[in-house]
Amino acid sequence: MTIEELRTRAEAVLEEVEEVIVGKHEPLSLILAAIIAGGHVLIEDYPGLAKTLAARCLAQALGLSFRRIQFTPDLLPADIVGTHIFRRDEGKFEFQPGPIFTQILLADEINRATPKTQSALLEAMQENQVTVEGTTYPLPQPFVVLATQNPIEYEGTFPLPEAQVDRFLIRVRFGYPDKDEEVEILRRRIARGSEEIHVRTISSAEEVLAMRAAVETVYVDPDLLQYMADLVVRTRRHAALSLGASPRGTLALLRMSRAWAALHGRDFVTPDDVKAVAIPALSHRLILSPELWTKETRAEDIVAEILSQTPVPKIPA
Repeated sequence: MTIEELRTRAEAVLEEVEEVIVGKHEPLSLILAAIIAGGHVLIEDYPGLAKTLAARCLAQALGLSFRRIQFTPDLLPADIVGTHIFRRDEGKFEFQPGPIFTQILLADEINRATPKTQSALLEAMQENQVTVEGTTYPLPQPFVVLATQNPIEYEGTFPLPEAQVDRFLIRVRFGYPDKDEEVEILRRRIARGSEEIHVRTISSAEEVLAMRAAVETVYVDPDLLQYMADLVVRTRRHAALSLGASPRGTLALLRMSRAWAALHGRDFVTPDDVKAVAIPALSHRLILSPELWTKETRAEDIVAEILSQTPVPKIPA
């Protein structure tokens, strides 16, 4: 697949999804970029902002299998990865795969499950496989975890540990629609005449894998590699942060900037591509200094500040 073919197919997928999801072009584009970059996405926002609906619509438009797990405190690892069942007629145990054996897995309200259950996703997210009782089972490809969590609910939740948050390629937020967008949502609901939502299949699993291969051909100038590293190093030295981004954050910048360039039909990365993905790729990897916890400073603000203060390389046309 060429970069131009990737752009055309990606635009068609976004257009189809945006027939349902109103006014969220940028976050939807970021999620799609993460999928074709081979990463996982943490969607963090308030209830009722179409996080779950967006995940399902993207899966349908991309032609990928989709499963949803509602995370709760009593959810067990076996409820996710599967377990062995004894077949009396055959006199042996047989592995019964869990819902993780899909291509897009929606981990809904992931922070409601216990750390033990959350950790069941770690091997799958990193290695694209799960191990049950010493036997390793590969997951369908492509495999993507789209996890949601509500930032306002703390009682009965278990915050994701830093090591697990770091495994998400990006974190995105949808935000509330403005008044015109809200009216458009109502218009479309009336026009549908039903709560049922139908999304056409635009792509396929094979094409998504071809998109990932095409992203690997996107050129990155050596000066831009220096720029990415400079951004990450500055997070480690920032006075407002007790923990900066790891090398996985630098790799996330690279992967996302290449995918973002490809989505826009370019086979090379520009500084603007890096800037466009820096906040979603880095902010969730940062930990604010304790003295700032009671203030309204956000990690996103720190990344924006670093972007404004870091010299941008001049890439020859």
